[in-house]
Amino acid sequence: MENSGRTLVCSVLFLDIVEYSKKSVDDQIKLKESFNRTLSKALEAVAARDRVILDTGDGAAIAFLGDPEDALFVAVAIRGNTDLPVRMGVNLGPVRLVKDINGQANIIGDGINVAQRVMSFSEPGQLLVSRSFYEVASRLSNDYANLFTHEGSRSDKHVREHEVYSVVTDFRGPGGTTENEASPARKSDVWHAVDLPSARAQSKAHDENQPAQIFDAGANLIISGYSQSRVEETLNKLAEAGSRIISPATRVSDKWIASCEHPRARSSTCKVATIEGKQIVTGPTREAVATKVDELIHFGATLVSEITLTHGVWTAVCQTGQR
Repeated sequence: MENSGRTLVCSVLFLDIVEYSKKSVDDQIKLKESFNRTLSKALEAVAARDRVILDTGDGAAIAFLGDPEDALFVAVAIRGNTDLPVRMGVNLGPVRLVKDINGQANIIGDGINVAQRVMSFSEPGQLLVSRSFYEVASRLSNDYANLFTHEGSRSDKHVREHEVYSVVTDFRGPGGTTENEASPARKSDVWHAVDLPSARAQSKAHDENQPAQIFDAGANLIISGYSQSRVEETLNKLAEAGSRIISPATRVSDKWIASCEHPRARSSTCKVATIEGKQIVTGPTREAVATKVDELIHFGATLVSEITLTHGVWTAVCQTGQR
């Protein structure tokens, strides 16, 4: 894996089979076999070098290292070709490519964490995307923006807000058939090709002199533009203002994308006091405390008291633990 150890900005699709753990072992095997067949078929159009697949037991997570819209194509293809109760979420954010204990490709980082949280907000059969993915995908062509509907803000268990968008199910496929009008037999017997707008054929005019755009992705900022120098210029200004660079300018499809820590979510501004096995986290903003809480949870802690504002200071309480 030539990019091992690097942090990249890419799209991540997270999928979950609803109530999988409540099924019998025999039913779980059948469900997973059907799920794997559908996922494999949907991924055929994406080169193996442009994706990293993680089996999560009751679903999967896929990082798309090439065109960001690949995640959308695959997700819609899965939704249109299975009757399994699957929830899906897509995010665009920073991930670190690493090797697991068996030497296989793996991904970690906020990009996959947010994709999982966006997925958790969806209903069975629904596909939701994060604001950062929407901001990039909706600009790929004039038709892409029409595929999304703003669903508002959702709050996860760490009181972190996520703007989410649903992907419509009534776009026209081959022969004018909509995804909703396709027959049930098609989902089980015949693979139905997806006919989303072509980003390459209908792409908007690119002006490399345009300033880079900055998108709020929760704990991170995504910087996007058609000029590497413009993106790097904006990234450097944010770094000079105190934001930590997460990933440098990287070519993603026809755009340059970079990411840095959100100024409001700088966990370094937080204080952690350990008292009788509990970690008291305090900070100047909710985002900063939420980011620090995420770090503690990653290392085995459990959130036992939600983030609250007390006497002008944002506070949370975690129980220490070992992973």
